[in-house]
Amino acid sequence: MKKQLTYILTAASLTIGASACTDKWVDTNPYGAPTTAHFWQSNQDVQKATTAMYVTMRNESTWGRDLYWIQDASDDLVVGRVKADGENIKNFIPSGREGYLTGGWNDLYFMLNKANQVLAGLSTAQNVTDDVRKQAMGEAYFVRAFAHFWIAYIWGHKDQGVPFDGPENAEYGKRIAPQLKSVTDNYAQIISDLQKAADMLPLFETYSAENRGRAHKAAAWAYMVKAYAYWAQYDNSKWQPIPALCDKIRDEGHRALVTVKKQDGSLDARGSYQAVFTIANNWSSEYIWSVTSGVLGGSEFPGVILENKGWGVYNGWGYFQPTEELYEEYESSDPRREVTILKFGDKFTYFGKDRAYYSSNSLSGFQINKYMEPYKYGADEKAGTNSFINPNGDYPTTALNLPLMRYAEVLLFKAEALIKLGRNGEAAAPLNELRARVGLTPVPNPTINDLKHERRVELACEWTDRLQDLKRWGDYDKIRSPLHGRSHTDKLDPNSSYTIKEIWPQRNFDPNRHMAWPISPDEISRSNGAYKQTPGW
Repeated sequence: MKKQLTYILTAASLTIGASACTDKWVDTNPYGAPTTAHFWQSNQDVQKATTAMYVTMRNESTWGRDLYWIQDASDDLVVGRVKADGENIKNFIPSGREGYLTGGWNDLYFMLNKANQVLAGLSTAQNVTDDVRKQAMGEAYFVRAFAHFWIAYIWGHKDQGVPFDGPENAEYGKRIAPQLKSVTDNYAQIISDLQKAADMLPLFETYSAENRGRAHKAAAWAYMVKAYAYWAQYDNSKWQPIPALCDKIRDEGHRALVTVKKQDGSLDARGSYQAVFTIANNWSSEYIWSVTSGVLGGSEFPGVILENKGWGVYNGWGYFQPTEELYEEYESSDPRREVTILKFGDKFTYFGKDRAYYSSNSLSGFQINKYMEPYKYGADEKAGTNSFINPNGDYPTTALNLPLMRYAEVLLFKAEALIKLGRNGEAAAPLNELRARVGLTPVPNPTINDLKHERRVELACEWTDRLQDLKRWGDYDKIRSPLHGRSHTDKLDPNSSYTIKEIWPQRNFDPNRHMAWPISPDEISRSNGAYKQTPGW
């Protein structure tokens, strides 16, 4: 996928009732967009259609910001700035009508619908070579499964799944997409699609530079791992296939951790971890799946978490700040802490100038540091001198891709699966591979608590969803507990003293109600009774 997706195939309805067979599929704007009657006639048509599947990945409503609001509801983060809808989500009191929820729902179904259109179109496509057809089908099955996975785990419940339909079903296009009985039915469909995708897709390293960002084998295998792990909270047998899949990702998919050596040949512990979150390593061996980003489009998340107003240099938005609880989770010698979190007095380079961190914006006294590399470039703290950021601060994308899954998470799922299967000794290898990368001592016979700790500190502030981990582990008290931050005597002085205080009160998390998020009542109303609200809501 090129960094700028300039072709949008057609406008599909954002409601899940739309299908490739309705007139809503056709773009009514006078832009010369093709209709179904004259499309699917060449390799070029198919390639345009597959490219269109990825467009919503760059939206604010998906992996730019809004899908992160539900992850902000964990114990690792607080909202940051006053934002009523975000606070309602954080406090588990949303109505379901919040734009931060409905925007993601709509765009994820838009993405799923685009994949369905490709699968349907390929069934009748003319003058298409076998290799293009196979590649397109693999990509479509992956994109459909990827979007479906996010919908399922956010809104799906063990007693009620989320709507799904596809052109392989005889009634597709003649009915509103049926709501499945359980989220486990959704996971079964997702895994089936991912297996088909893996069978058809090429390895990542076979892609030319302009096609990096398209679906590939290792990504399909990795999301199979994650879907199995999420399914396993309802069925322990689903841990069984995970270790072998993880080995396949390593051995056949050629994925591996990024490591950096010092000049004397010894391990650079901090440098190894920090290197993962650099523009130079957008496509490293650790890459599994990311939002492909550039200065004119991609994920705006690095700007979303930057200090509000960016110290007068660039338009940071100031959301999603780490908590004291997260900071204290790290071992004192773990270099991942400083790579992940900026605290008062920490040194960093900003638009070519060395700075010490302070914040007049942060509620907790911390800022996410992982995605700050693009802001180090330039000169004299002038935004116009930095060619790695979008000059438009209202869409603050950067040249740094946003990781959605990396090989480190695959290792953690392998360790977790082995522990769940009673093979704790074997779990030491994948878990300690991560610890060795950052210079920490090995854990010889890891327990589930060791795994929980390692998963938290390795993946902190990424798009891996700490809240979902706490839900599937049954760690509800961690969700409910009050959250703390650092109150500095002078918010403009990097060296000012601080006291630790409560910054977010205890919340009421009820597992009978809050294991999945509410569907918009308006969506339910539009379905004319076909859809039911999430159990408990």
